[in-house]
Amino acid sequence: MYRNVEGYADPTAGVAMSKIMHEFKQKQRKNIDDKHRKKIYVASRYAGDIEANLEAARNYCRMVVDAGHMPIASHLLYPQFLDENNEAERELGLMFGLALLRDCDQVYVFGEPSRGMEKEIAEAKRLRKNIKYFKENGCECES
Repeated sequence: MYRNVEGYADPTAGVAMSKIMHEFKQKQRKNIDDKHRKKIYVASRYAGDIEANLEAARNYCRMVVDAGHMPIASHLLYPQFLDENNEAERELGLMFGLALLRDCDQVYVFGEPSRGMEKEIAEAKRLRKNIKYFKENGCECES
């Protein structure tokens, strides 16, 4: 029984405090769940129409977040400071991406695979990662 500062039983305040604590515990549980989202490696095209491909990659990442997972999209990160036209830097970015892929739970492949995506898919297969294939519109392809 909840008691007020004077020591008297206060069931109304007790019910209110119980509800507040219940909501607090639910929020804490949700925060713990958010820390344990599956990491999804997002493989999609970069080269070609770069602006359109980057926009598509952002949309794919949003789709992953909306599904309750954490997207990892190396092609949204590394081209910001590595030169895609410099073969050595391009390979470095791909190597960094493959290192990230190793720590992911699954790989989502969007659209027709490019040369770089083929390397990501081969590494995912070598690591026996679960791979899901999607059309460019985000619809899952049948395996």
